[in-house]
Amino acid sequence: MVQKKTRKKKAQLPFRLNILFFIVFLLFSVLVLQLGVVQILNGEEFQEEIDKTVKEYTQIPVPRGRMFDRNHNLIVGNKPLYSITYTPAKGIQAEDRLKVAEKLSQFISMPEEDGDYGVTERNKKEYWYLKHMEEAKSRITEKEIEKMDNGEEYDTILKRIKKNEIDDFTDKQLEVMAIKKEMDQAMTLTPHVIKNEGVTPEEFAKVSEHLDMLDGINATTDWERIKPYGETFSNFIGSITSQSQGILAEKESYYLSRGYKRNDRVGKSGLEEQYEELLRGRKEKIEYTTNNDGKVIDSEVVVEGQRGKDLVLTVNMKLQKKVNKILRKELKTAIQKYPYKNRYMNDAFAVVMNPQTGELLAIAGQHYNREEHEFENAGLKALYAAHEPGSAVKGATMLSGYASGVIDIGQSFYDAPIQIAGTPEKSSYMNLGWINDVNALKRSSNVYMFYIAMRMGGDFNYQPNEKLNFDPSAFQEIRNYFSQFGLGVSTGVDFPYESVGYEGPDPKAGNLLDFAIGQYDTYTTLQLAQYVSTIANDGYRVQPHFLKSIRTPVPHEEDLGPVYKSVNTEVLNKITMEDKYLDRVQEGFRRVYQEVGGTAASYFAGKPYTAAGKTGTAESDIYEDGKKVMDAENHSLVGYAPYNHPEVAFAVMVPKGGVVAAQHPVSKLVGEGILDAYFELKKDNGK
Repeated sequence: MVQKKTRKKKAQLPFRLNILFFIVFLLFSVLVLQLGVVQILNGEEFQEEIDKTVKEYTQIPVPRGRMFDRNHNLIVGNKPLYSITYTPAKGIQAEDRLKVAEKLSQFISMPEEDGDYGVTERNKKEYWYLKHMEEAKSRITEKEIEKMDNGEEYDTILKRIKKNEIDDFTDKQLEVMAIKKEMDQAMTLTPHVIKNEGVTPEEFAKVSEHLDMLDGINATTDWERIKPYGETFSNFIGSITSQSQGILAEKESYYLSRGYKRNDRVGKSGLEEQYEELLRGRKEKIEYTTNNDGKVIDSEVVVEGQRGKDLVLTVNMKLQKKVNKILRKELKTAIQKYPYKNRYMNDAFAVVMNPQTGELLAIAGQHYNREEHEFENAGLKALYAAHEPGSAVKGATMLSGYASGVIDIGQSFYDAPIQIAGTPEKSSYMNLGWINDVNALKRSSNVYMFYIAMRMGGDFNYQPNEKLNFDPSAFQEIRNYFSQFGLGVSTGVDFPYESVGYEGPDPKAGNLLDFAIGQYDTYTTLQLAQYVSTIANDGYRVQPHFLKSIRTPVPHEEDLGPVYKSVNTEVLNKITMEDKYLDRVQEGFRRVYQEVGGTAASYFAGKPYTAAGKTGTAESDIYEDGKKVMDAENHSLVGYAPYNHPEVAFAVMVPKGGVVAAQHPVSKLVGEGILDAYFELKKDNGK
């Protein structure tokens, strides 16, 4: 009986095995079928996905264009610097950056900043977190994590790192943190400077030799701006942002829309800002190929970089240096000779330009720092500091009188004090008697200009001690004439900013008389230079400019490339009056400088060049707490030479001087020095 049961069991085993084998067979069949479907129907698609790569682009900055003076002397250049940069791949993690930073710290040292390498408390906590990740994460519960996003979770972990845990880092660890801090600022596939100041040749060589172990690190060259002439003309050159500063925040949308990156250096003032588009150059464009893991597998330069275009400026640096020296000398002498009377006189400005082309040959300003007893560069004030110029503008007043028909050539008035009812007496510096138009300029008659103003105001029958018939619209009429010379309006100079001066607010008769002698509205030294240039240039007002030509960059840094574009003379307007009137004022200006009795003849008559121009003095009393503490004057001078074929014009402004002009007339001495220097340089080298 037992034997029969056993045989029955043995007979049943093969059947069960067969069922099992059959099931396994079916499973394998299904698997093979599925693999076949994948291989045959979807294989190509999946292979493409495996082989799929992504092309990314980045741009490498290039050196900025250089600036030269009109004689091709370098004013601004680029000094090469060794630079260590980091270009992160896609998907790079913080722990990966830390590993690279640790390796890089073996080859470079970071600059110390107050002993901690510029590392913040958060940088230290982030470093500790990466070194103790499991322990750091254990300080936050799963329940807390459920209520937080990733950023909140990370910040909470950092907060729970104790102060004593981050207080004993070594200098080497702090250096690693400083390197990683810079690396963290880098954007994907965009080079970021880790160190470019103080990179030694040894550091550069070591990094270059170990690039294969420093993922994303490169040893390259950067640059910094150099100014061979130091402070001379430097405030007009301007400055650029640092790489850490990048583009200017207030103009971010402007720059980003023009292809800039946020860490690009840009001109932030002066000519660096004015000509940013020319100086920036064309970045080198690199195409990176990355695989699915974000690893760069290939790179190719698709656009060759080209440094910025070079600028040849109109300025003559030899003349510029001389003008600065002349300003310092005459200002210092006046202050030393009359320290009390000139205790408020601290500034002197000068502009020198070609009246026919508008080329600015020199533009300078000096400020005397009384606390430090030294001079400071104040050239920009020639563009934005406006002052009452005094009689220097009488040429514009005379031409306004001619053009409006209130006077004619040869007309005379009797120069004696003017007394209008209810106002203080107004006069010239002395009674000049009967005087005609050209001699009114020669001897600087205030009264002659008063008659022009009264007539333009509607009163042709002045009677002493009586009120004037006065039309306030005369202010706008005379300002319209003045604007044709560039007085009270923009000169159009190619610079980020200039002032147009200040218009007096009270349109009454007495103020119009003051306006006519340059003691009401204010003007900049550049406006005065454009004004006298317009007279010298037979009534054509030209735009003053710093840029002479643009040059195409060439590979050799020391060479100047071919002309890309030349800047032509731009005539802004022609004075709307007959040439005979301009001839008359030009003659008056000649007499000022050349004839006995001319207010500047003792400085310019007998020179090898024949100059013409006009002197100016304006009351500019000093007040403190509402009380006048000193009589003071603005001293100005405008001029040009040679008289028959003007090639140089200038304006000088010396504000807030004491009433001691005759003893040491700074403006006249500066003007004389400028013309002497100009013609001496021309004689020496023809330039």
